[in-house]
Amino acid sequence: MSGKDMSKDVLNVVKKKTGKNVTDKDIQKLASGVKPSTYQNEAQLRQLIKQVSNMVKVPVSDKTVNDIVKAVKAGGANPNSMEQMMKMIMGKK
Repeated sequence: MSGKDMSKDVLNVVKKKTGKNVTDKDIQKLASGVKPSTYQNEAQLRQLIKQVSNMVKVPVSDKTVNDIVKAVKAGGANPNSMEQMMKMIMGKK
């Protein structure tokens, strides 16, 4: 799956699950501040998760944040783990 297709899929999942419209520009603005080191720094990773949660106006429990942090640290930062992280965010509250 190309990055463009995955982006559309992610936006569609967000809209379907939350009823909230998130634009490519919203995602790009948030992503512009994300660096590979973000995935290695737990505080930055937690902040990113909270930013995504706030952007889509869906609360994420501390347990889910912990699960996401654990999954990212175990899997590294690749498109497949990012897709799994989105599924975790959208599946748990």
